Amino acid sequence: MNLAAVVILLPLALSVAIALRARRGVTMDLAQWSVGGRGFSALLVFVLMAGELYTTFTFLGASGYAYGHGGAALYILVYTSLAFVMSYWLLPPIWRLARRHGAMTQPEIFAKVYDSPALGLLVAAVALLALVPYLVVQMKGLGLIVEITSYGALSPAAAVWLGASVMTVYVMLSGIHGSAMTAVVKDVLVLVVCVFLGLYLPFHHYGGLGPMFDSIEAARPGFLALAEPGRGGVWFLSTVALSALGMYLWPHAFSAVFTARTERSFRKNAVVMPLYALVMLFAMFAGYAAVLKVPGLSGGQIDLALLKLSLQTFDPWFVGVIGAAGMLTALVPGSIMLISASTLLARNLYRPLHPGADDARLMLVSRLGAPVLTLIAVALTLRGGSSIVALLLMGFGVVTQLAPALLCALIGRPYANRYGVMAGIVVGVGFVAATVVSGAGTRELLPFAPAWVHQLNIGIVGLALNATVLLLVSRLTRGLAAPTPAPAAPTPPAHSHRSVCR
Repeated sequence: MNLAAVVILLPLALSVAIALRARRGVTMDLAQWSVGGRGFSALLVFVLMAGELYTTFTFLGASGYAYGHGGAALYILVYTSLAFVMSYWLLPPIWRLARRHGAMTQPEIFAKVYDSPALGLLVAAVALLALVPYLVVQMKGLGLIVEITSYGALSPAAAVWLGASVMTVYVMLSGIHGSAMTAVVKDVLVLVVCVFLGLYLPFHHYGGLGPMFDSIEAARPGFLALAEPGRGGVWFLSTVALSALGMYLWPHAFSAVFTARTERSFRKNAVVMPLYALVMLFAMFAGYAAVLKVPGLSGGQIDLALLKLSLQTFDPWFVGVIGAAGMLTALVPGSIMLISASTLLARNLYRPLHPGADDARLMLVSRLGAPVLTLIAVALTLRGGSSIVALLLMGFGVVTQLAPALLCALIGRPYANRYGVMAGIVVGVGFVAATVVSGAGTRELLPFAPAWVHQLNIGIVGLALNATVLLLVSRLTRGLAAPTPAPAAPTPPAHSHRSVCR
């Protein structure tokens, strides 16, 4: 085993040690395991939400997409900044809804607000369906990072199994507490490594950022613009809108909101988070630096751009440091996803089938659900497939179908009822799933639509169909689902919003 492989394996041991320490003094019931007893400070909420949003997508996906698609990659920077700004207004009312209803998972919010256990089951199914490709993103990235940066000492399969095992162990031991503490280490290391690579690689190979972009434009005219077929201005804007709307609809991002002690945490973090998005910009600089220095990567191989260039540039010990940072970008978000998905399994799928299950039983089911979900993700990862960004966009297309129902619940107007919401979600998710399964696009599924529609991100088309069906069915079934008052909160904030969407 070489020096790089030894350096890469250090975060694994560190993660387990942090997990064991994080659980000290905590009675690990389901509330503590899944949402930290709703007592995290603004700083912990910040690192937790950054820890789950900055994944292997940041490390490999952003750089790989810049390498493979040029100017289109800037959508990543735009949508994350926009989503962080939106969080100032979006997250506090979600937090209040969770407090009011005692919710620990995303489906419980929808089930309570719309007074529909069936809707809760549907949202749980959609959430798990969206989380699968996101978990695969983490596992896929983990395998790529460890294989390349260990100089082949560890195979992708061995890396995936090893990382998945460690992730599962520390999730079962300490839940969200371990993930939050590990996220602190990960954020510092990833920030330092990404900024260094984003500046050093362009200056080392080209003499600066300006000369790098000049060289790329001279060698590949138009590559840095939105000229690529299928990724023009309409695609760019629709993808930004879809991703910004969906960023906090991921089940693990939604559940992280529940961990905060006060809603002020989100407003404080919203001020800083757009600056944190710059980490992705530096990752993209590294990807652009590889365009002329590591030519020939295509398809899913574009995710290797940053790592391939690093191998050409640095000594093995520093390549190991890059691998260690990359490994943490998979382990920390993956652990948060596992916690969220396992809690969904226990509270929203197992409990409806076993109404008499107490908290101890639900805690056991949650912990046992983590290795089961890990095995599913590992199996799908080892089958190979699309690039990291392609997988993530697929998940965004699914999870963002929950946006119309959530927005209606938050604005507190009777635009929707449970029947309309369920019909809209089924149509939206069904449309996106049909494109993934069949490989068809809007030209085949909506041949009568105008030409500009065929340039839209497929998830936005599904969202438009979703919203249309939601409003239409809600109007037609208004008499079947009359509004009822929402249960009063024990001590509601002065500016609390009450939903009357039923």
